Amino acid sequence: MASASSFSATKFTQPLPLNGTTSRSHDKHQSFFDPLRTTPSSSSFLGSTRKLRLSSASKLKLLANPNRRSAVVAVSDVVKEKKAKSTTNLLITKEEGLVVYEDMILGRAFEDMCAQMYYRGKMFGFVHLYNGQEAVSTGFIKLLKREDSVVSTYRDHVHALSKGVPARAVMSELFGKTTGCCRGQGGSMHMFSKEHNLIGGFAFIGEGIPVATGAAFSSKYRREVLKEVDCDHVTLAFFGDGTCNNGQFFECLNMAALWKLPIVFVVENNLWAIGMSHMRATSDPEIWKKGPAFGMPGVHVDGMDVLKVREVAKEAIGRARRGEGPTLVECETYRFRGHSLADPDELRDPAEKAHYAARDPITALKKYMIENSLASEAELKAIEKKIDEVVEDAVEFADESPHPSRSQLLENVFADPKGFGIGPDGRYRCEDPKFTQGTAHV
Repeated sequence: MASASSFSATKFTQPLPLNGTTSRSHDKHQSFFDPLRTTPSSSSFLGSTRKLRLSSASKLKLLANPNRRSAVVAVSDVVKEKKAKSTTNLLITKEEGLVVYEDMILGRAFEDMCAQMYYRGKMFGFVHLYNGQEAVSTGFIKLLKREDSVVSTYRDHVHALSKGVPARAVMSELFGKTTGCCRGQGGSMHMFSKEHNLIGGFAFIGEGIPVATGAAFSSKYRREVLKEVDCDHVTLAFFGDGTCNNGQFFECLNMAALWKLPIVFVVENNLWAIGMSHMRATSDPEIWKKGPAFGMPGVHVDGMDVLKVREVAKEAIGRARRGEGPTLVECETYRFRGHSLADPDELRDPAEKAHYAARDPITALKKYMIENSLASEAELKAIEKKIDEVVEDAVEFADESPHPSRSQLLENVFADPKGFGIGPDGRYRCEDPKFTQGTAHV
């Protein structure tokens, strides 16, 4: 039987009432999806689910444990075109739809411009683009409050934009300029903004998850120990499928469930860990199943559909904010470019890439809004034009901004300001003309 913290499918099919305390019944007309009894749809995705669900019936029998504390829920087969029991079938209002569309267009246009600037020599190092995955960032982050925190990965530009970091600040950071959100010292993989509670991009996979868990603990501590009754802040931890075989992932799931921390673990399963197929890298590719193993709901959702992602995100964020604990959400998505701009992307099957390109989340949202009279073609074109101007302005601003001085090199590195990096004269050693003597000039 499902526990009170379990998700029911009605939570993801608006506008049916949300009821987190409904127990499973054996009524054949029940509205929620029970993987212990239901055969998954044959219209599942090309990637992880299509291949593994052919034999999932036998696997699901293993889940029939009466002592299991949380329901295992899959959403990709649940959020269908149901007749809603209210005055509207729409999953989003016009105002919400325009905000969501603008954010997704910003992410796509910004990343496309990054590719241009990288190949023109304006950016250095590894640059990982987010094209194709916009529904996940927008679907989750645009539901947050300013005080809520986001912890990202090396693919962090769009998470920063969705959280409200200005395009100018993100582009300047990529250019290595002082006007960047990290004064030019973070670069592509280390976006950070205290003002917007973007705790970071993290270059090593898995290293952001403990940081996010700590942020969630901080929220709970402030509320329950320091008695800050208004502190209902939620943390989102974003990471990929390749991370889910690492120890930090499992350790933090355990800790978050044990202490009922206000955190949502968001897996952006784009099916590939650089050049390693997700299907080859893990014993059970259905990542969402790992949630119930630690006593929290595990949810699988179509990460190419921003409306489905939003419905799942609303409930998961709401649970965390109400003090009901963490949720593991697997968003099955796809990146339209290589792992980074240095990746020729020759390992993935062209048919697989074509399949997901045809499911472009931005195109799907645009089609939904026009067909449901939420926006006209002209309104959406106006948004696209506006975003093009924003991105062009960001590039011009970044290009004209100054580079950091050499004296900034060792700032925020040593705890003791008179430590290793300071010479006897009180100046930074790096300012000494002999500082780089004997090293290659870059």
